[in-house]
Amino acid sequence: MNPTAGSFTINPRLQRHFCVFALSIPGQDALSRIYSTILTQHLTSGNFSGAVQKSAQQLVALALGLHQKVAATFLPTAIKFHYIFNLRDFSNIFQGLLFSTPECLQHPQDLVKLYLHESNRVYRDKMVEEKDYGTFDKIQLETVKKLYDDIEETLEQTKRMNIYCHFAKGVGEPSYRPVPTWEELNKILVEALDSYNEVNAAMSLVLFEDAMCHVCRINRILESPRGNALLVGVGGSGKQSLTRLAAFISSLELFQITLRKGYGIPDLKADLANLYLKAGVKNIGIVFLMTDAQVADEQFLVLVNDFLASGEIPDLFPDDEVENIINSVRNEVKGRGLVDSRETCWKFFIERVRRQLKVVLCFSPVGSKLRVRSRRFPAIVSCTAIDWFQEWPQEALESVSLRFLQETETVEDSVKDSISKFMAYVHTSVNEISRLYLSNERRYNYTTPKSFLEQIKLYQNLLLKKGKDLKAKMERLENGLEKLKSTSAQVDELKARLAAQEVELKQKNEDADKLIRVVGVETEKVSREKAIADEEEQKVALITQEVEQKQKDCEEDLAKAEPALEAAQAALNTLNKKNLTELRSFGSPPSAVSNVTAAVMVLMAPGGKIPKDRSWKAAKAAMARVDGFLDSLIKFDKENIHENCLKALQPYLQDPKFKPEFVTTKSLAAAGLCSWVVNMVRFHAVFCEVQPKRQALSRANTELAAAQDKLASIKAKIARLNENLRKLTAKFEKATSDKLKCQQEAEATACTIALANRLVGGLASENVRWAEAVKNFKQQQSTLCGDVLLITAFISYLGYFTKKYRQELLDGIWKPYLHQLKVPIPVTPSLDPLTMLTDDADVAAWQNEGLPADRMSTENATILTNCERWPLMVDPQLQGIKWIKTKYGEDLRVIRIGQKGYLDTMERALAAGELVLIENLEESMDPVLGPLLGRETIKKGRYIKIGDKECDFNPAFRLILHTKLANPHFQPELQAQCTLINFTVTRDGLEDQLLAAVVNMERPDLEELKSNLTKQQNGFKITLKTLEDNLLSRLSSASGNFLGDTALVENLEITKQTAAEIEEKVQESKVTETKINEAREHYRPAAARASLLYFIMSDLHAIHPMYQFSLKAFSVVFHKAIERAPPDESLPQRLLNLIDSITFSVFQYTTRGLFECDKLTYTAQVTFQILLMSKEINIVELDFLLRYPAQTRVTSPVEFLSNHSWGGIKALSSMEEFRNLDRDIEGSAKRWKKFVESECPEKEKFPQEWKNKSALQRLCILRAVRPDRMSYAVRDFVEEKLGSKYVAGRSLDFATTFEESGPATPVFFILSPGVDPLKDVEKQGKKLGYTFNNRNFHNVSLGQGQEVVAEQALDLAAKEGHWVILQNIHLVAKWLSSLEKKLEQHSEGSHQDFRVFISAEPAPSPESHIIPQGILENSIKITSEAPTGMHANLHKALDNFNQDTLEMCTRENEFKSILFALCYFHAAVAERRKFGPQGWNRSYPFNTGDLTISVNVLYNYLEASTKVPYDDLRYLFGEIMYGGHITDDWDRRLCKTYLEEFIKPEMLEGEFLLAPGFPLPGNLDYNGYHQYIDDALPPESPYLYGLHPNAEIGFLTQTSEKLFRTMLEMQPRDTSVGEGGVGTRDETVKALLEEMLEKLMDEFNITELMAKVEERTPYAVVAFQECERMNILTSEIKRSLKELDLGLKGELTMTSDMENLQNALFLDTVPESWIKRAYPSTASLGTWFADLLTRIKELEAWTGDFSLPSTVWLAGFFNPQSFLTAIMQSTARKNKWPLDKMTLQCDVTKKNREDFASPPREGAYVHGLFMEGARWDAQAGIIAEARLKELTPAMPVIFIKAIPADKQDIRSTYRCPVYKTRQRGPTYVWTFNLKTRENPSKWVLAGVALLLQI
Repeated sequence: MNPTAGSFTINPRLQRHFCVFALSIPGQDALSRIYSTILTQHLTSGNFSGAVQKSAQQLVALALGLHQKVAATFLPTAIKFHYIFNLRDFSNIFQGLLFSTPECLQHPQDLVKLYLHESNRVYRDKMVEEKDYGTFDKIQLETVKKLYDDIEETLEQTKRMNIYCHFAKGVGEPSYRPVPTWEELNKILVEALDSYNEVNAAMSLVLFEDAMCHVCRINRILESPRGNALLVGVGGSGKQSLTRLAAFISSLELFQITLRKGYGIPDLKADLANLYLKAGVKNIGIVFLMTDAQVADEQFLVLVNDFLASGEIPDLFPDDEVENIINSVRNEVKGRGLVDSRETCWKFFIERVRRQLKVVLCFSPVGSKLRVRSRRFPAIVSCTAIDWFQEWPQEALESVSLRFLQETETVEDSVKDSISKFMAYVHTSVNEISRLYLSNERRYNYTTPKSFLEQIKLYQNLLLKKGKDLKAKMERLENGLEKLKSTSAQVDELKARLAAQEVELKQKNEDADKLIRVVGVETEKVSREKAIADEEEQKVALITQEVEQKQKDCEEDLAKAEPALEAAQAALNTLNKKNLTELRSFGSPPSAVSNVTAAVMVLMAPGGKIPKDRSWKAAKAAMARVDGFLDSLIKFDKENIHENCLKALQPYLQDPKFKPEFVTTKSLAAAGLCSWVVNMVRFHAVFCEVQPKRQALSRANTELAAAQDKLASIKAKIARLNENLRKLTAKFEKATSDKLKCQQEAEATACTIALANRLVGGLASENVRWAEAVKNFKQQQSTLCGDVLLITAFISYLGYFTKKYRQELLDGIWKPYLHQLKVPIPVTPSLDPLTMLTDDADVAAWQNEGLPADRMSTENATILTNCERWPLMVDPQLQGIKWIKTKYGEDLRVIRIGQKGYLDTMERALAAGELVLIENLEESMDPVLGPLLGRETIKKGRYIKIGDKECDFNPAFRLILHTKLANPHFQPELQAQCTLINFTVTRDGLEDQLLAAVVNMERPDLEELKSNLTKQQNGFKITLKTLEDNLLSRLSSASGNFLGDTALVENLEITKQTAAEIEEKVQESKVTETKINEAREHYRPAAARASLLYFIMSDLHAIHPMYQFSLKAFSVVFHKAIERAPPDESLPQRLLNLIDSITFSVFQYTTRGLFECDKLTYTAQVTFQILLMSKEINIVELDFLLRYPAQTRVTSPVEFLSNHSWGGIKALSSMEEFRNLDRDIEGSAKRWKKFVESECPEKEKFPQEWKNKSALQRLCILRAVRPDRMSYAVRDFVEEKLGSKYVAGRSLDFATTFEESGPATPVFFILSPGVDPLKDVEKQGKKLGYTFNNRNFHNVSLGQGQEVVAEQALDLAAKEGHWVILQNIHLVAKWLSSLEKKLEQHSEGSHQDFRVFISAEPAPSPESHIIPQGILENSIKITSEAPTGMHANLHKALDNFNQDTLEMCTRENEFKSILFALCYFHAAVAERRKFGPQGWNRSYPFNTGDLTISVNVLYNYLEASTKVPYDDLRYLFGEIMYGGHITDDWDRRLCKTYLEEFIKPEMLEGEFLLAPGFPLPGNLDYNGYHQYIDDALPPESPYLYGLHPNAEIGFLTQTSEKLFRTMLEMQPRDTSVGEGGVGTRDETVKALLEEMLEKLMDEFNITELMAKVEERTPYAVVAFQECERMNILTSEIKRSLKELDLGLKGELTMTSDMENLQNALFLDTVPESWIKRAYPSTASLGTWFADLLTRIKELEAWTGDFSLPSTVWLAGFFNPQSFLTAIMQSTARKNKWPLDKMTLQCDVTKKNREDFASPPREGAYVHGLFMEGARWDAQAGIIAEARLKELTPAMPVIFIKAIPADKQDIRSTYRCPVYKTRQRGPTYVWTFNLKTRENPSKWVLAGVALLLQI
């Protein structure tokens, strides 16, 4: 084990089982031997030059010398906890030396250079601050010079540049050698960066010197065996990016865990297992990079620690996986010639993992996180090489900005240098102001290098954008001007053209007239010819009709012949060669057949010559050529059959057998012929009829043709005429159109001239205005780079500051710096950033969307809309988010971290390019969103990683973050990624809003007018801008000759006209606005008061985190207050009523949620702030009152004032108003003494003319002379200034509070012991019908598993309108955020009767406060605390009853009297708690239940018995009802005594006093009792409880100190005092520690002491016991102090115990480990230690000879009881009395300790006791009333002796308890019986006790 880290002690009982070896660090010789051997071997085996080899020994000496010095000089402290330089570091240096090659070490000087480089890497890179760098460099230089001569030149070279790295020749050529120049290094790294960017997500890095050094450092660590790195620097210093580059240069893969929802230890193990396999099995080099953000659970570091320490992580692989790994490496192990056992293989695997897997941890030094981690996980520091990233130096900031500016063409080269200087200055000045901001406002604002880079990026983008905008604006205006210019020029040209056009027009008119005449003649001709043609046409029509008729007839007749023809054809079709041949073959056919052939021959007889021979033979001959025959039949001329043939045929046709049907029977062919003949004849008959008709037709046709020819010739003639006419007409038309065109042109020209005149005239004002604007724009262009520089700084850095700091930075720091630069940057004088970033129209639009109208809000909105980093709104009053939601409406996706499916919504929005608002952020973000916050896109910006998913990234996507925490502490990393914007409402901003609200309610007409006006004016601004834009865009888009474009000109005119109208309206509205504003201003005092009250109210959370109030809730109160204010005709009076109503309503609303102890603080703060606002009090006097800067080291010249009081008086006297106060007090000391020692000086008149001073001045004097009365004095002050209603103690009844609640406004009960507020809810519920039995009243008491029940109840109640009580929500911390969301969800759209009542206990300290702000600020908070003061308590006790209670008992008188006495008793016991241990030894939760049950018991007993059973009642009340709570016997006695005093028979016998001046009232009614309390109860004082006024001095002084301290903290702070440095703290502690160690004596040697004692008397035993205890305590003190001393020197690692001890010493409190071993004490460390030394002295004196001291200091014992018992024991032994029958008798002497020279014969004298609650009257020998302001008078020496118990005389004695400290209770020692003349009960009630320490 390491004796300087971890647990430093081993239990001896454990150690005895071991043999212990101490391994000290090897001595100088040994080290020299070891390392020179290592180095020499490297040099010889590497063939280095002889000179170099020889110098090895000298180098080792140098290394050892430097190591010793470094280890002795740089010691670890709390902040530099890692300054531990041991052999590990020493070896690391030599590791670096062993990288060398002969090429790079040619001379001994080279070896020194390399050593200097390595020692810088190992020692210097760890260091935290510039100061240490300087010290180290000095030591290094001195050591080298001491050992080496003529080394100056080498040292000079190393000063310039001394960097060795593995890539000095270029990446991919590893050899460890120096880099010759920065330029070369830069070139190599830039090339590496380019190669990196080709294959990975691009990194845009500026490699300034510091950054290059870090790359080399990280690379060196990665190249060394088992090289792991711890990079420490704030987020955004470049730790990750530089590691990526360094890993790339070393060709190592880089792995980072990807956090997703629920990523835990198992996932990390899985990731690490994969890395192990890659590194160990596949032999791939990997860097495991882990950042703060990725340590989602501190347990992660357990694994990392294990890896770093040993390479082995327990249970990383399951057994089967282990087997696989062993088998995978087995062959390689064999290949190395090793035994392939499991152990060897596994060892080989782990060794390779350690060689190939490098861990790089990137942690932030902010806070104590890193220190605690290094203590819990030591390997993080001891097994890594540390590289500490400093804040970027000024040079780095300048070079980085300059490097980026080089790429910006728009900036003149001459000013680039100045711009980079300014940017760096802005960054550093913001750092300084942030420190101030933290100490004054307690707000954390960080800047990191990342914020600086963001500033540069924003500057470039803004410059580009603004440059473009400016150019576009100028072009538009210039274009407009150009157009106007050209218009004027064109007008003259147009006039000339107009004259020419008129001449031309005349000529054209004449030509047209001539043509008209010619056309007339021609037209006449045509119409004549047309008449002839018409006649002919009618004739032709008639003929045509005739012809058509004839044709129709012919066709009809022919149609009749058609069937015959078809039949003949059909008949022919039946004939063919075959059947004709067959016919011919008939020898002698039947007559029917021969007839047929004969008929055929007749019919076919040529020329009508009928053959004679028609025989068969002849027929046969005719048919000889069958084909020919057939053909002749087909071609037969059927239309011309000869007459003769027809005649000759008749006989045949008339033959009945000449029918085809018949002939068929004989021959088919013959039948066909027969049919043919018949049909031919038929056809011919018809045809002959048609013939004449046809002829007639043909004649008619001929006639028609002739007629048509004639018509055609006439038509042709007409056509010729028409053609002629057409040509003439065309000519005429052309002439006419020419004439018209000419006319139009002339008109247009005239019109254009008119338009041009209108245009030039109309835009004359624009002409001037635009020309002016162009000039301005040109001016702006020249100052653009400077202006944009300022607005960039404004956007980047000012968002989180409040108004005052913004102004200070912008006007007080940045602008002056700009002017004093060597090369000044051109900048617009008195530039307002807003004008550059927005215009009136935008602002107007925002205000219409609900953005508050004050300057701060406008600035915030401007930053929000212009920043490029995601804006993060700190918006406790939710004004910003309200505006955002109105502004973006439907397009906004609102989510919360952790709500269901929020990541899915985010992914969708990312892809769609939507706007996302994450609301209600806590201080830490979900690490999953890290890449999104940093806008770390991948794949050329197309994707972004969320968890392990790659999501599409749409460039249009925007994110707005929002928190409603009032003062969040965001980590620097988050602040660098976002632009923080402080939307917290400002006092004047709120005042304006409230003014609007007041006027809106008081004068709705005015406010409506005002808001319409504002909207109208905002509208006007927007319209004017659009009009102007329109005008310009029309002008610029108008092409060449736009003067012809009437529409354009008219539009321009309308635009002008509208603009003019608007201007006019604007002027009008300005007048109206002035009037309205005048009227509104009357109401400003009310708004100002309300705004002030809100800010006091919202500052209350500084007192207690429970006090959270939302602006929304405040507005409701404010509105109700206005409604409640009594109306009045006169405005001034109404205003006073309003102010009063607002103040009182807010006061009531706030105080009901405050604890009693804070009510006065709040009321006083309100009073002082109101008076300050109305300038009624002097701030210097108020400051004195709160701070009380008393002069120190002064001695009071008067006995009635302490030195501290006199210091205050002296300080006051130095102020003008209080001059001579000190003299006056000295001069009339008597009068002042009377005043100072009066019981209530605040009510008395001040002596002399001081009584005429103002109230505040009197308070200041009182603060000095009687601090204990200040609470009363302040209360009186409030009453005087604001009125008595602000100090009355009655609380509001629940019913009125209930009316203010609603579904969105829960009631929140802040619980206090002894009060159950939920009874009120149940009572109210019963009244309104909400009960458990009605199933509409749900009461959930939260605890394990009740969350689900509560959620169901809430959902049901919200739907149905039930009531839900959620009790003790502080028990379910994890569920509270869900509850907050639930309540918010139900606050809208739920049933109007739905109510939620919540109760929780306040956290004991602000750190452990867990109730979410959202729940607290929206609820009505009620502290159900027992009221303070007898007055309030008595009323409250009585409030538990009513008239019915008083009347229920038959024995009214007794019942009422005892009931009232009980109420008084209840009030007394409850309120007595405030007096601390003097009131009750322990605090008891007496509650109203005790009282009500006691009254029930009283009723039952009175009803049941005839006499009043006083004893029984007292027993029941005192031992059971109230006594049930009591655990301490003395408290039980007190309770009993009270009851004996208040409830006894005398109470019914006339005047019976419950307290001095407060008799028990007679028989009254219920209200009468309340009235009686108001009238008869004396003012609050300890007398009411039976205590002495001194009892409250202590607690009142504390209370008033706390009151003023709290109020001082609530004052607006404005100090520029930073906190003391770290050094001072350590020095203070060190000095104290040395002093203590010096003063502590040696421990008591018990054995030696025992040898001294002959007889072990009881006293000797006590002495031994005390010595033993003292030894235990002093040895612990020594041990812990020595340990801390070593820790501070840096020889031991600081542990948490040491830190706690250091804090205790610094804060002057007794350390915890000492308290455990010591005696009870309430003293501060200084007093405690002095007391300890005194105790040791006393013990030494006693153990010198063991004779009892003459008087014993009883308080000096650890265990005083043992001494008191010893007195009894020794007396018992001496007198042989039984010990258990003995008791102690104490007699108080009249002497002091100095008066005793020897101890008594029996018993002992004791001194050092004090009495609290009374005093000892030494003369009379009895207890007496205390003197005022003498809190714990000392007792004379007391003689204590033992006597038999039966001899004890306890008459007229008070059994007085003895306690060790004022805490009483558990420090009880004994009981002494003290003499008293008064009734002992008086002292019981007064809480009289003896104390051993005060």
